[in-house]
Amino acid sequence: MAGPADILNAAQNAAAPSAASSNAAIQGAHLFGVTLIGATSENGRKLLLSLALIAIILILGWIIRKTLALFVGTKGGTRFRFWAKQGVSLSLAVVLILGVTSIWFDNPARLATAIGLVGAGVAFALQRVITAVAGYFVILRGKTFNVGDRIVMGGVRGDVINLSFMQTQIMEMGQPPSVDPGTDPAMWVHSRQFTGRIVTVTNDKIFDEPVYNYTHEFPYIWDEMRLPIRYQDDRARAEEILLEAARRHTITQQRIGDEEVRRLHERFGINVGEIDPQVYWRLTDNWLELTVRFLAPDHGIRYIKDRMSRDILAALDEAKIGIASGTYAIVEVPPIKIEQADQPRS
Repeated sequence: MAGPADILNAAQNAAAPSAASSNAAIQGAHLFGVTLIGATSENGRKLLLSLALIAIILILGWIIRKTLALFVGTKGGTRFRFWAKQGVSLSLAVVLILGVTSIWFDNPARLATAIGLVGAGVAFALQRVITAVAGYFVILRGKTFNVGDRIVMGGVRGDVINLSFMQTQIMEMGQPPSVDPGTDPAMWVHSRQFTGRIVTVTNDKIFDEPVYNYTHEFPYIWDEMRLPIRYQDDRARAEEILLEAARRHTITQQRIGDEEVRRLHERFGINVGEIDPQVYWRLTDNWLELTVRFLAPDHGIRYIKDRMSRDILAALDEAKIGIASGTYAIVEVPPIKIEQADQPRS
């Protein structure tokens, strides 16, 4: 019968191969007599699994996006496709992070330590990147803007055409004549129309500067046109001309409908009387300034003002009303008499 010593020796002999194999798995590879830290067979398998997972995620994402483009690309609007794309990207990112974490950190204690060390280093080295990613979630959660919205962000005015984890792409537009021409960046298009430049702005700008949204839940813009006329002209007729042009080309209560009027009143507290065009008078030292204020769509302001200007000029000519200006005309030159003085005698 085997004694306790024999049983202990047998257990040690049985465990020896397992321990040897474990040490072999933990022991790093050697290169010219130097042990490479971390270059173990276990880490090699984890690396291969990680690469395979990344490849699968990329292929899966490509398949899902192609499927969405086939089935909803023509049916859904721009915003629907945008949110579908964002949902796919976020879902795949979460799956990738969880998968890689599960492969490399099977021990919760090691995971907590690694997250602490890596988090401290990443937070210090990639402050702007982390802030930009945080800005991305703030934009989505706070509904700051959406694809297709007209915004001003980071000093750039235009329409949002793409939103990623760190950057926002804006189709730049020009600035109206009332804006200071010395404002950076320099503009050659003096109206609210596209310049052709696509500007990339990092998402962290929302923490440093205000974001102006022209179209979020309110796809209209109040605008105005000024007309100086002489005091001796028919002021009432000039006001009628401005109102007729504005009612013909801009948004009125009748055009947007009762349901939209009710929504504007309930959501934004806008009275019905503020929707229709109105004319305001202002007295100056030289002329009477008439300002017509109107509501217009968020796009196409330049076209609307062009049509209004043509109608206003034609009506003013017909009514014999002139546009006042600060120019001066010399209508008569006074006579000039030149005399030659007598030369003194020497």
